[in-house]
Amino acid sequence: MYRPSLLLIAFGLLACSQQTAENATTQAPSRQQPTTQASPFPETFEIGSKGAYAEADEPLATGSWKFAEALIGSSPQDHKNGQRAARLHNLGRIAMQFDVPAGVQRITISAAAYGQDAPSTWELWLSRDGGRSYAQTGQRIETRGPRLVPHVFEGIANQPIRLEIRKTSGQNARLNIDDIRIETTAGPAVATGTSVTGGYFENRDAPQPSTTAPRPSIPPSSGPAPAPAGTQASSTSADNLALGNPSGATSDPANASNYLLVHPEFTIGYHAGRGIPTWVSWHLGRADIGKAPRQNNFRPDPALPRQFYQVSAGSYSRSGFDKGHNCPSGDRTADLDANSATFLMSNMVPQAPRNNQQAWAQLEEYGRAQVQRGQEIYIIMGSYGRGGTGSNGFAQTLDQGRVTVPARIWKVMVILSEGQNDLQRISTDPNVRVLAIDTPNDNTITPDWRSYLTSVDKIEAATGLDLLSALPRDAQSRLQKLVDSGQGR
Repeated sequence: MYRPSLLLIAFGLLACSQQTAENATTQAPSRQQPTTQASPFPETFEIGSKGAYAEADEPLATGSWKFAEALIGSSPQDHKNGQRAARLHNLGRIAMQFDVPAGVQRITISAAAYGQDAPSTWELWLSRDGGRSYAQTGQRIETRGPRLVPHVFEGIANQPIRLEIRKTSGQNARLNIDDIRIETTAGPAVATGTSVTGGYFENRDAPQPSTTAPRPSIPPSSGPAPAPAGTQASSTSADNLALGNPSGATSDPANASNYLLVHPEFTIGYHAGRGIPTWVSWHLGRADIGKAPRQNNFRPDPALPRQFYQVSAGSYSRSGFDKGHNCPSGDRTADLDANSATFLMSNMVPQAPRNNQQAWAQLEEYGRAQVQRGQEIYIIMGSYGRGGTGSNGFAQTLDQGRVTVPARIWKVMVILSEGQNDLQRISTDPNVRVLAIDTPNDNTITPDWRSYLTSVDKIEAATGLDLLSALPRDAQSRLQKLVDSGQGR
């Protein structure tokens, strides 16, 4: 149990004996007393007082944190919201000494360079076993400049987690971290009800977030403000997964056969053992279509965990199969970065050339034509089975068995007129279309994609996925039986 007098004396002695020059010139504002119960996130560092870089535990509003080569900064050179922020130097780290419950959907961390220091990089690492081991999630972040910039990590975990922020470069540069937000299905996260590692409080009475798995959706009240007439905002990562997580994928690297990978342009359920995605989900609206040229910069995806095999463009060389996009290049032409993202190899499958260049190319053009006519589309594409026939004949794998050639390739397109509250409209509007196709991965298929129209129910039966899980059950049941005519309205 936390005892304010003893801990404050201990931290006061530590600060006096190891005070740094950069903090000594500024008198810290008066500090609130730490609470004996955990507060919900965000962690703002406002009640912290650690004034030295030496490793120590620090009681904060959300729980006990471990600081290594890190302190609580309150000088004018610390970039912060409020009066304090964490400051890391060398290869500093700050880590939660407690878990938050299952159901985390989003973590947001704001970062800036201290003072006028040079840029440095940092990473977010998560533990799912009470701090015994950690794995990196998301990409390495480079932070430069004095403005606090929020960085969002989505689709985090379906189990209790704790986080650690690791500074990874810029030993002569310092880094400010502030306003760490952890959001669950029930709202801001709160530490679990058991005693926290480090033992400074027991939180037995605070309300706990739901421990159920996240059910991705876009509540009407949480979306962006309506765009003015005649305009539409670009798709976001929330839009891209609005129909639900088809396989219950998580961003736990140990879950290598069902790894959740979130990019701003699309979201992936990745199967590292097959070297291809099981599914890719994205939203397509008018704002996603512009004049950015095709980048053709096929490359490994640096956001995948390091222990996963890095599929490259060379993995497909002389195979007789195209590097077939799931989310097409043409669906992301609003700017160069968006188009470039579609050439990450995590977005590719080995696709028979005529399948890719004829049937699928025509289907993709059909979808974009619907958007230009005032529609918007939620799309999920994937593949299943093993073994396809390309221009060199039949093959089951590429790259010495590291990349599986799928037997079937499918797509589901939910088409509706532009508007707000999309999930509600999908559930109730009788004019919503659900277009599903399932093709053999074969170089002899007919170019007419309408020959392969099917229902969502049949694709789910073949794949074991739950493709419209964010919709109410009655709406799912009704829409998944539909077989579209393939003709526009």
